[in-house]
Amino acid sequence: MSDKILYGYSAIFDKPDDIIKAAKTIAESGYTKYDVNTPYPIHGMNKAMKLKPSKLGYISLIVGLSGALAAILTMWWMNAVDYPIVYGGKPYFSFPAYIPVVFEVTVLSASIATVLAMLFFFFKFPNNSHPLQGTEYMKKVSSNKYGVIILQDDPKFNESEVNSLLEKLNPVEVIPIYWDNEEINHKHKILEPKFILFLIVVAILNSGVVYFVYNKLLYMVPFSWMSEQQKQNPQQKSLIFADGYGMRTPVEGTIARGHLPYQFAGNPDLAGEKLVNPIPVSKASLKLGQEKFDTYCSPCHDYHGTGQSRLRGQFPNPPSLHSEKVRTWS
Repeated sequence: MSDKILYGYSAIFDKPDDIIKAAKTIAESGYTKYDVNTPYPIHGMNKAMKLKPSKLGYISLIVGLSGALAAILTMWWMNAVDYPIVYGGKPYFSFPAYIPVVFEVTVLSASIATVLAMLFFFFKFPNNSHPLQGTEYMKKVSSNKYGVIILQDDPKFNESEVNSLLEKLNPVEVIPIYWDNEEINHKHKILEPKFILFLIVVAILNSGVVYFVYNKLLYMVPFSWMSEQQKQNPQQKSLIFADGYGMRTPVEGTIARGHLPYQFAGNPDLAGEKLVNPIPVSKASLKLGQEKFDTYCSPCHDYHGTGQSRLRGQFPNPPSLHSEKVRTWS
């Protein structure tokens, strides 16, 4: 094996308590470049290894806050600058209405950035080659064993001392891991020709499927039941009516059913004189009216109709319902 380059020394254990003890001993011995591999997460391993917090969280925080700020500024510019809507005294910058959108943009941007950073910066995707892949060590620790490996590039690494330390931990076996020629000669680069070719193939297939679905499939039976209905749209050409249009104009001299014009528009006094309340005056109707008034009207008009609003100046107070003008309306 002298012609191969050493990657590190690994040790295999049978019990999770043994791997916890081994990780703690290696950390206390001053080694910093080592790793533990187990078939499932083991509680307390981070503390035993003295691991520092991952830098991945900072990326999530920065991108998440940037997404939240971008969402707030975008909605502020659209609603307060570019296209302000005057509606019922509503402020242009209504922050409570923005909270759901800001939350979604924050979570979405942070999660996507976390995954991309993990793949491309931490895992060096698409370069997924690693010396442990395909080794007996990895086959065992991904099944029912527990392993630890001390890397050769550790500042304290000495082959004999590392081997002696691992033997003192009473492992099942100690296995040296070597680089293979492909990993040594391979240069990490994101513009890998095979990877670029894969992206091109995926883009072509995805574009073809999307084009077929939106331009062909949706117009085939039975998917066309929404777009092809037995009805006449106003903007369609008509083969039934003489003018050739689907849109119909009102018939002269007629009134559509349910659309009788209001005769007292702008003349409330005449309405109070001529119109009659269609609801009969009874104990049941008065009780129902009181319940409706207390629920929907009293916040502005007060329970007694005095106009003393409970909204504390959020809206102008209405007039009293006890005024002579209001009383004579009915």
